[in-house]
Amino acid sequence: MALDPATFETLAPSRFVTFTFPHPSHPNSLLRVAVLDSPIQPADSPRVAAMFVPEHRESDWIFSTDSGHLQLLLNSPGISRLILIGNQPIAGYCLSKIYHRPINNDPNIPEVTLKPLLLALSPKSSFENGIPEIPVLSYEDNVISSVVLEHCIGSFVGEMLVEDVELECGSGVGQCIKREFRRRLRFKRMPNLIQTEIPIVSEEGFGSDRLKIGEVEFRPDNKVLVHPYLTPMVASLGLMGSRIEERIQSGVRPKALCVGVGGGALLAFLKTQLGFDVVGVEVDKEVLRVARQYFGLDGNDSIRVLIGDAINVIESLAYRAKGHNLGYFGVHEAENGSYLCGSSDVNNKFDVVMVDLDCSDAKNGTSAPPLEFVRKHVLLAAKLVLYDFGLLAINVIPPNRSFYEKLTQAFREVFHELYEIEVGNGENIVLVATMSPTMSSNSGCENSFLIRLRLLISGAYMDSIRKI
Repeated sequence: MALDPATFETLAPSRFVTFTFPHPSHPNSLLRVAVLDSPIQPADSPRVAAMFVPEHRESDWIFSTDSGHLQLLLNSPGISRLILIGNQPIAGYCLSKIYHRPINNDPNIPEVTLKPLLLALSPKSSFENGIPEIPVLSYEDNVISSVVLEHCIGSFVGEMLVEDVELECGSGVGQCIKREFRRRLRFKRMPNLIQTEIPIVSEEGFGSDRLKIGEVEFRPDNKVLVHPYLTPMVASLGLMGSRIEERIQSGVRPKALCVGVGGGALLAFLKTQLGFDVVGVEVDKEVLRVARQYFGLDGNDSIRVLIGDAINVIESLAYRAKGHNLGYFGVHEAENGSYLCGSSDVNNKFDVVMVDLDCSDAKNGTSAPPLEFVRKHVLLAAKLVLYDFGLLAINVIPPNRSFYEKLTQAFREVFHELYEIEVGNGENIVLVATMSPTMSSNSGCENSFLIRLRLLISGAYMDSIRKI
């Protein structure tokens, strides 16, 4: 069926159209062209932009799906229509294929020969002031090479990928280029968002100069947190360092409830490096299986995981904390398919609750937490499962200032004090709510726990905690 050129004359929010077009340099080849109109159209004159898909990454969900395309568009403020052009992707992911970034990463498609196509795909309204300029946006990241270890499907999160990547770090002016190796978990519903990332090291103990993705066996290294916002989340423990020290000195292991497991990097770090007993909450059994197989999440008495909806689990734990016998572990919940993976002896109270949940709808862009989580009854339930000196730390990706202001107001109505930690990536903020007045980690009287915390995560984030 032929494509009607009139289709592109007007903007239609969220419309996504793909088609093939003869390659201008290779007559026997076809290009894949994808056109997406932004779900949020500006009031002024529309702007059209184009982007070339990096060579050999045509099958990556970032470039081959409407959700990936949408995230690219939403990360380009003011663009009304984004035109994505690349070679035809190979159907599906090939587990044995290793991606290596081309030495010359310039597009192999002559930009000038495609200008008539780009103009033909521009809406009529963009010609009001003459022939429009159509900027060509570039996609850049620090992935040198990668290989997919597994492509699987979760009952809740949908399709996901586990991949090993080699990254180029420290390539700025005056910096030495450093090679780093990571393992990542990505979901197809939001392919630009890395759900979990951990360092990996060679099983054979080779130096980095001899390591090659896809040719060497790697194992997880959970001694270091590399995901941008996880270190600030752990730094929030500095606000209650004296209380944690008291518990440790009395022979009691501090306890953490981690809402959102992903690959389990945070859970593993709290257990192995800080000696916490950890309970995780994960909605998808397949994600938990992946965390254990690829990301080093152990299932033992120190780390237990509840499978179920985060809000239901917290409210049920709060119900138990109030002294009721029924709740999450009762018969009614079991009929919903929720269960405890491991021991059924889960404590009712925790020193800290750490929340890492993102919105699952790519149409709203990347944001966190889901609005349902910050309703008052949920926050009151979270408060009930905390000790009197406890705190709640939550990863926040505010889509706008209004979202963040409403979020902080909701927390103020429930908790005693509110703090924030800037992650430094221009995207995430860690919000910390406390049950009682706290003593800051930079008060000058640090104990053994705080000293250890500084050694593990660097004290910069602890010193940057700001009361709001």
